[in-house]
Amino acid sequence: MRTLLELENVSKRFPVGRRDWLRGTPPSFVHAVDAVNFTVGEGETVGLVGESGCGKSTLVRLITRLLDVTDGTVWFNRRALSEVPARIFARDDDRAHIQMVFQDAGESINPRFTAADAIADPLRRLLGLRGAELQARVVEAATQCGLPVELLGRFPHQLSGGQRARVGIARAIGTRPRLLVLDEPTAALDVSVQVTVLKLLSQLKAELGLSYIFVSHDLNVVRLLCDRVVVMYLGRIVESGPAQAVFDAPLHPYTKSLIAAVPRLDGKRDGARLSGEPRSPVDPDPNACRFHGRCPVGVSRCGVEMPALSEFDAARRVACHLAEAV
Repeated sequence: MRTLLELENVSKRFPVGRRDWLRGTPPSFVHAVDAVNFTVGEGETVGLVGESGCGKSTLVRLITRLLDVTDGTVWFNRRALSEVPARIFARDDDRAHIQMVFQDAGESINPRFTAADAIADPLRRLLGLRGAELQARVVEAATQCGLPVELLGRFPHQLSGGQRARVGIARAIGTRPRLLVLDEPTAALDVSVQVTVLKLLSQLKAELGLSYIFVSHDLNVVRLLCDRVVVMYLGRIVESGPAQAVFDAPLHPYTKSLIAAVPRLDGKRDGARLSGEPRSPVDPDPNACRFHGRCPVGVSRCGVEMPALSEFDAARRVACHLAEAV
């Protein structure tokens, strides 16, 4: 499988304090994303999972250049996109090839735009389409997403949640991207509507040959839709591998706890669930496992040595000193 996207030691730090010149203390930083490496192949769906605050949303915003990286490189189609200045990338050809579907379509669509205006906006800005060509592309994208043409003149408040979600997806695929980043695209929808939207996304992937990065808290959906899963904790990747393998036999204790928390029809639990709160992401100890102190099987080594994300087998990687024993 040809690699479409590659992240190489990507980090993002946000300053939360200033240097105290009198005391000689350096400024503090939130380590939202820390030395992340992973790839997405052409036609592949990669699920990105983890608790709220683990860095998932920040990471996808680095990929889509809504944020700039602090360190590392984002490669897309063998090109270092993170080195392209933001004002230039805004008009770059690859800007059209990486699109994003946001969590709440009602909040991400301009309330003054009709559905047609929302779908047309990136087509004007990124592809320079005008007139009949623009109109035809808007209708094409709407039709591909199952959005009736007669609804294109309506404003967001005149559409249902499912219809707004289709507008958000149509806006993203209108530029004919190669990579679609889906940031919890069904989280704001009713369960029955979620099913139809997920079916639509599967259909579009097959028809258009898209690659997906799918961010979600719903592990059942991730297991169903994704080829591969990447698990994050406090800005770092702790495990990755084929979805079926990760769900059937998780290696990292954090992954085990996440899967144990998934509701089951029989009411049984597969393992211990997490307790307590994550450590602060402000200037975390670089020599300790981020999960240390919350891990049910941690040892003293975990507090003094950061485990590297290492190959467990040909397809799986895990960052745990006790990967073979947990």
